[in-house]
Amino acid sequence: MAINEDHSWKFAQCFGDKGDSDDITEADIISTVEFDQTGDYLATGDKGGRVVLFERNDSKKGVEYRFHTEFQSHEAEFDYLKSLEIEEKINKIKWCKRQNSAHFLLSANDKTIKLWKVFEKSLKVVAENNLGDGPLAPSAGLRIPKLAHHDTIIAAVPRRVYANAHTYHINSISINSDSETYISADDLRINLWNLDISDQSFNIVDIKPANMEELTEVITAAEFHPHQCNTFMYSSSKGTIKLCDMREAALCDQYAKVMEAPEDPANRSFFSEIIQSVSDIKFSQDGRYILSRDYLTLKIWDINMDNQPVQTINIHDELRSKLCDLYENDCIFDKFECVFSGDGSNMMTGSYSNNLHIYNRDTLAETVLSADKSIFKSKKLGSAKNKLELLRGPGRSAMSTMDDIDFNKKILHSSWHPRENTIAVAATNNLFIFTDKQQ
Repeated sequence: MAINEDHSWKFAQCFGDKGDSDDITEADIISTVEFDQTGDYLATGDKGGRVVLFERNDSKKGVEYRFHTEFQSHEAEFDYLKSLEIEEKINKIKWCKRQNSAHFLLSANDKTIKLWKVFEKSLKVVAENNLGDGPLAPSAGLRIPKLAHHDTIIAAVPRRVYANAHTYHINSISINSDSETYISADDLRINLWNLDISDQSFNIVDIKPANMEELTEVITAAEFHPHQCNTFMYSSSKGTIKLCDMREAALCDQYAKVMEAPEDPANRSFFSEIIQSVSDIKFSQDGRYILSRDYLTLKIWDINMDNQPVQTINIHDELRSKLCDLYENDCIFDKFECVFSGDGSNMMTGSYSNNLHIYNRDTLAETVLSADKSIFKSKKLGSAKNKLELLRGPGRSAMSTMDDIDFNKKILHSSWHPRENTIAVAATNNLFIFTDKQQ
């Protein structure tokens, strides 16, 4: 691994409880983070079903975000037919391209997707009318009541509710480049929706076998191509990525391409099938490359070369000998996300001990950022730079030994600003923002 000599990242902001207490309310744990297409707005969803929006504060020098609004997107429900409790936890948030002064965004829990409109609403009050204390004199005549501006609030209203289309838990939503349709994926099916039609969707992928005992894989993530509205991809628990073309057939069971890394027999173990499951996939902005994350590695694929990845990066290879312990404490099932930078030159993914790994795509130079509340223990905020650690050499990291790793602190969710080097990172119930020193 190359040495990264560029100490270019700095801590910018943190939202949430900055205290030392480990007593964290489950509902406050952030479950998804997403920048909009401009990067001026940032959305987070949590396990309590709330969506919190932040906006860029242009009045301040440098990178700073401020609270915009918060609303309750989903409530806990109960499916009486299946005796199943449906969590309010927000699994995914996706911003729609902005058409006017209002913002539209999709939010999804396990079963239901909602389209929210967020806009500035003017509150008006009656300023004058002809209702006095006493009887109205006949000569006074009628006066039409007048409304005056009282206040401006940020309102959020659900414009569409896309329900009852998924039997299994929704793991992905992705808006098409045509801004008219989107896909939603659960464990066994992918549905295609029109944003304007909430009572009808088309099933475009169905991998459910006739006999559920024959089930060998599940869908783990799905995403549309950033420019070609007919192309999408989905990943599976078998470690494969399948590229599909909706022009070929209405049901895309016959994929156009399948990308699968050949397995190294030397690394074969009882846990191989678990750790090869792809937890997240992302297209680069130009649509040429695919980034995929499984438990131990980050892979870069060229869509023109499907027999093997262009690069394979070991995130925490030191855990390979401890898979049995990780299976016991369920950490082996953690689903880490991955993301390309806006220009595609860098990749980012999370790890344990609240560490975040950033890689240069060409040199594979690695930078580790630590999104930890210990930043605030010092009175000087400048000490935050001590949390930006540099990796020097292969396999060495801030958590190079098992004893140093805190498996209760993990970076599962993050997002990269589409136009600059600014990243938003969810660390339990805190939202950290890091940015380039030049900004």
